[in-house]
Amino acid sequence: MAVLPVTKLGNPILRKKCNPVMDFSILPQIVEDMFDTMYEAEGIGLAGNQIGLDMALCVIDITHTEEDGVPHVFINGEILERTGEYLMEEGCLSIPDVRFEFNRAERVRFRYQDMEGNTYEDEFDGLLARVIQHEMDHLNGNLIIDHVSKLVRMQHRKQLREIEKTEKSLLAVK
Repeated sequence: MAVLPVTKLGNPILRKKCNPVMDFSILPQIVEDMFDTMYEAEGIGLAGNQIGLDMALCVIDITHTEEDGVPHVFINGEILERTGEYLMEEGCLSIPDVRFEFNRAERVRFRYQDMEGNTYEDEFDGLLARVIQHEMDHLNGNLIIDHVSKLVRMQHRKQLREIEKTEKSLLAVK
């Protein structure tokens, strides 16, 4: 059980498409640490590259809502179809204290693997679908700032630059 540092805007791993998980035997401790890190940061989703791992793996827990009753681990996920659309404000643990409002699909058809490597294909909607899309964006090297206009990004320019500057200085120390 460990709380790991969350990578922030400015860390190159956040812009990389993550590699598929091949060795499922290493996942139990990683997944436990990811949940611990996500809970400590008061998040509802966390992707592998957000803790510095080049792995197509994410954890999601929206059990505090009435929408879903179990935490999820999605490995090697792929969104097959998106339908509907709704506007909602979104934040990100890798871009702390910055929130943007934008549209995402209301429903997704999603193929993924579980901790044992079994493959599933399910449909998800509402908040869970939104968080899946958010985490899949991470695993494909995209961030919430990519969903908003240049003007909106400019309005948050100072905050975004400060996050990047801090992250890059931490990387230089390592």
